Amino acid sequence: MEGMRVWAEIDLDALAFNLDVIRRMSAPGVRIMLVVKADAYGHGAVAIAHHAVRAGIGALGVGTSQEALELRHAGIRIPILVLGTVIDEELRACLSHDVHLGLHTFDRAEQLSRLAQRMGCPARVHLNVDTGMGRLGLPPHRALELLRRLSADPTIELAGVMSHLAATEGGLEPAGRAQAQAFEAFLTEARSIRQDLGWVHLANSAGIFTGLGTQYDTVRPGLAAYGVAPANWPHGEALRPVMGLRSQIVFLKDMPAGAPIGYASTWRAKTATRIATLPIGYADGLPWRAARGGEVLVRGQRAPIIGRVSMDYTTVDVGHIRDVAVGDVATLIGKDGTDTIRVGDLATWAETIPYEVACSLGRRVRRQYLGGEDLLIPSQAPADLERARKSPIAPPLDAIPPLPRP
Repeated sequence: MEGMRVWAEIDLDALAFNLDVIRRMSAPGVRIMLVVKADAYGHGAVAIAHHAVRAGIGALGVGTSQEALELRHAGIRIPILVLGTVIDEELRACLSHDVHLGLHTFDRAEQLSRLAQRMGCPARVHLNVDTGMGRLGLPPHRALELLRRLSADPTIELAGVMSHLAATEGGLEPAGRAQAQAFEAFLTEARSIRQDLGWVHLANSAGIFTGLGTQYDTVRPGLAAYGVAPANWPHGEALRPVMGLRSQIVFLKDMPAGAPIGYASTWRAKTATRIATLPIGYADGLPWRAARGGEVLVRGQRAPIIGRVSMDYTTVDVGHIRDVAVGDVATLIGKDGTDTIRVGDLATWAETIPYEVACSLGRRVRRQYLGGEDLLIPSQAPADLERARKSPIAPPLDAIPPLPRP
């Protein structure tokens, strides 16, 4: 990107492609609630949300009320759910802007009821059932008690029932399958209290790709929608990366053998070589630990990160790359020539998880949005709730329709 020190390329066509893969992985008619918390995992929440709405998703999930209100102020009108919780002072603004709220305490239900009466508008909630995350949410027996209370309160609209998978590998782990079974058992009892539970959702990215909760009427993809999935997830290889991260060489220096580079002189040249300086550092989101085996692509070749990553700069060894010049693009995430560095690669070098890498991109990283003219998924049709209620917990993977080729 001409004139920029560091920029992220966001491929909107890849986003739409991934949403289509997710739609095919789920039961027919299932609503996609795209999770766009943490600035859409670093991709830019407003732009991502607008394109996802054009692509036909049914709802958005966020982490905070501020994120929900930012989208409302940007013109997003489809349902938005705060997946976690909000502080008391934020409730009025959420109700005023028709933001759905996760509900996990009796006190909050009473608080919302009083506020909704005073404001003359409904409080739309999704009952959060703790089936094993142990963080937010009520245990199933307490959630049933709260459900009975909600059924007698006309000021609170039960917009949905949800749970959160703690198992990072979803259905590939016994704990994930146990959570799905606990949620299904809860739903059976809940429907004896009231048939209409609103939207029912359990499946996050891990659940979607391992068959947990995809038979309910809503799924909540997060990082998978942005093209990141572990290698052992069935069909995860079909996803297309949405984000590329690039910088440019701003300085070249020939260094003799033994010359130190960076803070604390943790790296010294074994032989004479050429060092390139990139204007990207941990303030921009490049992990400090990326120097432990990390690489970038320059002119289609891999160049190792050397020395410590500093706040504003990173150095790489380009002594083996011919004709390298100031202004050459350095790819930290993405494709250059025939080689590709993925978010997961950078996370591995930094000894962290892909979520942290994507979410850590700083304000100094400009987002450049590419594509977006073509839409690949149809609008989300209302789910057949009766069909969903009779479905098994996990449809067999061989029943998944053919996926589009990446």
